[in-house]
Amino acid sequence: MRHRVAGKKLGRSSGHRKALRRNLVTALLHHERIETTEAKAKAIRGQAEKLITLAKRGLAAGQEDPSREVHARRLAAGRMVRWVAETDGTRVDVLKKLFDDIAPRYADRPGGYTRIYKLGLRQGDAAPMVLLELVE
Repeated sequence: MRHRVAGKKLGRSSGHRKALRRNLVTALLHHERIETTEAKAKAIRGQAEKLITLAKRGLAAGQEDPSREVHARRLAAGRMVRWVAETDGTRVDVLKKLFDDIAPRYADRPGGYTRIYKLGLRQGDAAPMVLLELVE
């Protein structure tokens, strides 16, 4: 029986799984859509939505007390990779994008920031592939 067993192992050790989730969430927030397997998408979907909600609440609390926004930024920074390298050698601050672009966009939305489209099976191993994207 699987009572009280939370999360998916994804066939990886705990450190590998943590790094995979952190990298996939960062890629989703950076590109706003990623193509991955269905199991990985379902595993990171909740984590991405919690980060967006954290950013929204941090911005709202920051209106009254700026230190609360700083606290929310630090919490979010611990749950994702902050900097992403572009192909031209520049670096993008994904944390800044989360708080300045993504969170204000969903200020009036009470949740459900992501969407999953099924794409079919991957040719090499027939793994079900999906497109995980942020809702407009």
